[in-house]
Amino acid sequence: MSTDIDHVDDRDRRRYLKTLAALGAVGTTGIAGCLDEGSGSNDGGGSGTLEVVHGWNSGDGQAAMNALKKAFNEEYPDISTDYNGAGGDANSNLNTVIANRLQNNDLMGSFANWPGKHLERYKGALMNVEKDVWKEAGLKDTIHEATVEQCTFNDKMPAVPIGSHRMNNLFYNVQVFEEAGVDPESLDSIDALISAFETIGQNTDAVPMTQAMSGPWTNLQLFAQILLSQSGVEAYTNFIEGNPDGNAIRSALKATKNILQNHIPDNASTLSMTEANEKIINGTAGCVHQGNWLYGAYRRNDQEYQTDWGWIPFPGTEGVYVFHLDSFVAPANNPTPELTKQWLRFVGSKKAQITFNKNKGSVPLRTDVDPSKLPKYLQQMYEDLRSAKQLPPTIAHGLAVTPQTLTACEEAFRVNFMGPYKVEAAASDLESAVSN
Repeated sequence: MSTDIDHVDDRDRRRYLKTLAALGAVGTTGIAGCLDEGSGSNDGGGSGTLEVVHGWNSGDGQAAMNALKKAFNEEYPDISTDYNGAGGDANSNLNTVIANRLQNNDLMGSFANWPGKHLERYKGALMNVEKDVWKEAGLKDTIHEATVEQCTFNDKMPAVPIGSHRMNNLFYNVQVFEEAGVDPESLDSIDALISAFETIGQNTDAVPMTQAMSGPWTNLQLFAQILLSQSGVEAYTNFIEGNPDGNAIRSALKATKNILQNHIPDNASTLSMTEANEKIINGTAGCVHQGNWLYGAYRRNDQEYQTDWGWIPFPGTEGVYVFHLDSFVAPANNPTPELTKQWLRFVGSKKAQITFNKNKGSVPLRTDVDPSKLPKYLQQMYEDLRSAKQLPPTIAHGLAVTPQTLTACEEAFRVNFMGPYKVEAAASDLESAVSN
C-alpha cells in the first residue's frame, strides 16, 4: 500500500506469517462461523460511530489518509467517526489486526486492504455491498473495468477501490544518468538495463541500482518484472495461474541474480524501502525498481519530476500496466452497516479518489476524473491505466495469488535468494508454490 506500511523486514513478515498460520488452523470457515455474509442490514446501522481501520500511519499514506478523513468529515459532519491506524509500520500488521478482530467478532465498520485473491483470507466474513454501494452510486459505470473484476470476490462485491499503484516502474536520478551518459529511453530490455548498470558503475561514483532487501518481497517483485520483461504477459499469466514455464522462471532468476550480485549496495540486506529510496534522492544510486508509491517520497522531499528524478516503464514492459489496488472492505454484520455503505460510496466518489491519490502517489480508478486535477506524473499514470491493453495483476501485493501462494513464493526467495542466490532451488520452490 505504501512505502511505509506494507514493506517490512523479514522478522516482521515471519511474525505475521505465524499469526496467519495460527488463524489458518482454525480456517476461513472459523471466521465464517462467527459471521454470516450478507447485505449487512441490522437495527441501528445508521447510528453509532463508524470505525475505519487502516495501516497508513506515516509517510505518503498518512498524508493521503488524513486528507481523505478530512474530506469525509467535511462532507458528512453529522457522522461520528473513529479512524483507527493499526499499530506498526506494516501491511502485515494491518492484516494481523483485521484477522484477529474478525476471528473474535470485534467488528469495525470498514478496513483498508488489497482486494483480488488477497480477500481469500476473509472468506465468509464479508458484506456484499453490490446493491447499496456499487449500483446505488453508479460505480460499475465509472470504475475501471479490471478494478470491478478485482473487487468481485466469491460472487459478491465486498470492497470499493480507493487507488492503484503501478508496479512495473524504473525510477532514476536524472543527474546520475546524465553523468553516466545513459539515455533512459534506450532501456528496452533486461540486457540493455544491465549494460546501463555497467556504464553507471564505470562512469560515476553511484551504485547502479538501489534495492531494499530487509525482507524477500522486493526480490520477488523484481523477479516478477523481469519474468514479464523477458517472457511476456502470457508467461507471467501462466505463472500466476499455476502453469509455470520452468525455462522462463530460470532465465528471470539468472538475470535477477546478476543484478543482485553485481549492481546493488553492499548493505542492501539491511536497507528499508525508505533508506533504499533515499539513495535516489541524494544521488548515490542511479535507479530503483518499485511501485509508484515512491512518488510520494519524492514529492515530500521537494524533488521535481524530470528535473531531479525521472521514470520509465520497467525495461521490456512498455505498454503494460502491472496492476496493484488499495481498497476499503466491508465486514459482514458489523455494528454500523449503513454508515459503512455511506463511507464506501464516498470512497468511490471523484472527490475521494482525487483527494487520496494526489497525496498518495497512486492513481484514481474512476474513468471520469479530470487529469488536470492530478500532478503531472500522476496524469501520465492515469492516462496509462486508462489506455493499457494488458493489466497483469501484481504477485507481491495480493491481487494475483492467494495468501497461501504468496507466502510460499516469498519463502522461496527468503530461503534461496537473499544471498547466495540459488537459481535452481528457487525455481523449483516457485514452481511448487504456484502449482499447489
